[in-house]
Amino acid sequence: MGEPAALVERRDHIMLITLNRPEARNAVNAALTRAVGQALDEADADASVRAVVLTGAGDKAFCAGADLKEVARGEFTTEGVEPHWGFAGCVTHPIAKPVIAAVNGFALGGGTEIALWADLVVAAESAAFGLPEVKRGIIAGAGGAFRLAAHLPTKVAMELLLTGEPVSAADALRIGLVNRVVPRAELLTTAFALAEVISANAPLSVQASKRIARGIAGGSIPSEQAAWERTAAETAAIMRSADAKEGPRAFAEKRAPVWEGR
Repeated sequence: MGEPAALVERRDHIMLITLNRPEARNAVNAALTRAVGQALDEADADASVRAVVLTGAGDKAFCAGADLKEVARGEFTTEGVEPHWGFAGCVTHPIAKPVIAAVNGFALGGGTEIALWADLVVAAESAAFGLPEVKRGIIAGAGGAFRLAAHLPTKVAMELLLTGEPVSAADALRIGLVNRVVPRAELLTTAFALAEVISANAPLSVQASKRIARGIAGGSIPSEQAAWERTAAETAAIMRSADAKEGPRAFAEKRAPVWEGR
């Protein structure tokens, strides 16, 4: 047995979840999805947990998105994965406890989608954010397309979404995508300090405030349902296209893609 795909520990009223696949840039596979999903269910059910901090192992990557190697080998199964968890065990899994993403490195594609799911984001100075899917002939199917537009001014979100270009941690702070940017050595200290301020407040009031602000009802966000349905439909159509095959192939072959628009 190797290392767990995600590590879970408690520090007083705060649960720390660490994506623990640094050798794969913390890419999401089935094991990581199960570990995160189970930890979030535990945090939501445990009255003594008042906040969650989610980070990645290592210094380079917070999360590189889906583990395409496991997908290609047919190893990315849904066995043991609950339907309400979504990508990485979290993107369709709104819990009442506040979640702070402590982004320790680049968070492109699925990594940015996890950050968009979180309530607050503290980023290391070396972090980067972006949704580069359009450069690969695919789309941000884990909530990124509609959540980016909901988080940022329309013109800013559209530039990031349509160019696929990344932004630095400093620019992410400037446009309101993150709450704090700190040196890497201070990342977890800062995230925990923020979690402790939240945890000092009345827990039921904090949780009710989050549910109201995020539109959470019955463990889901009803206002996002139509957006998820559109995302699923568009993803299915895109994945049947020639361009969706060309993008990853060109990336693997380290060449510019040749788009056909079909």
